Amino acid sequence: MTTAAPFGRLLTAMVTPFTKDGEIDWAGIETIAAHLVATGHDGIVVNGTTGEAPTTKSSEKEEIIRVVRNTVGSKIIVVSGAGDNETEYSINQAKRTENAGADGLLVVTPYYNKPPQAGIEAHFRAVADATDLPVMIYDIPGRTGVPIEPDTIVRLSEHPKIVALKDAKGDVASTSWVIKRCGIPVYSGDDILNLPLLSVGAVGFVSVCGHTVGNDLRELLDAWFAGNSARALEIHQKLLPVYTGTFRTQGAILTKAALTLMGLPGGHTRLPLVDATDAQIAQLREDLRAGGVAVN
Repeated sequence: MTTAAPFGRLLTAMVTPFTKDGEIDWAGIETIAAHLVATGHDGIVVNGTTGEAPTTKSSEKEEIIRVVRNTVGSKIIVVSGAGDNETEYSINQAKRTENAGADGLLVVTPYYNKPPQAGIEAHFRAVADATDLPVMIYDIPGRTGVPIEPDTIVRLSEHPKIVALKDAKGDVASTSWVIKRCGIPVYSGDDILNLPLLSVGAVGFVSVCGHTVGNDLRELLDAWFAGNSARALEIHQKLLPVYTGTFRTQGAILTKAALTLMGLPGGHTRLPLVDATDAQIAQLREDLRAGGVAVN
């Protein structure tokens, strides 16, 4: 039996395009959101890592939700990041996210503090209790400094509002055991592990490369769930240059550069991120073309 995918199967964590002077390019947000819809997405995640959430104000986050919602309509799921390393702030952000019209919350492990598992569990429960929105917890120890341990995930999966896990742990064996033990719907949060995670029971992707290869990822998912694993593997191997190339430096930096190469409004970054160099763009162009992406 296939596990249900509560947020759809293909979502991308969308960039937030900025102008050269650091203002949000609202028309650019509309264009990118429409592009994602046109390339087979079930949902869009805003205000996450790739959206440069650490450098956007709460008021900007709310407006991003509203603009994306107005652009994509009611049939496309809009999930918004609401996690922080302070629980009270995360609760407040979750409430503002709900009021702004999002369909769900993406909540990352508290970062920098390095809380114990008891603190991590209490944090997620407090945020989940704060609104009526379904929650996708986000395990990315490479950024947060501490993993959500399997026992903690299993306990959290019993919470009625915690309905999914975005997995960027890079440990397929550990995730396999989590899925076996509790069946929580898992979304791959690391593009190069999309197919491996599907093979152990993941239900879909929260992608970054969906900005550039959304149609391919849609086909990969459709092939996999139709039982055509050979085709899914063929697409996976085709996309390896894109997966690798997008993360030669921080993902938002090169995704914005990639969108610009595709003629879309990728825009600029906000400090402490910096725009891609000419050399990085030249390498990215090669990587994208090797993966079948048409770029300038």
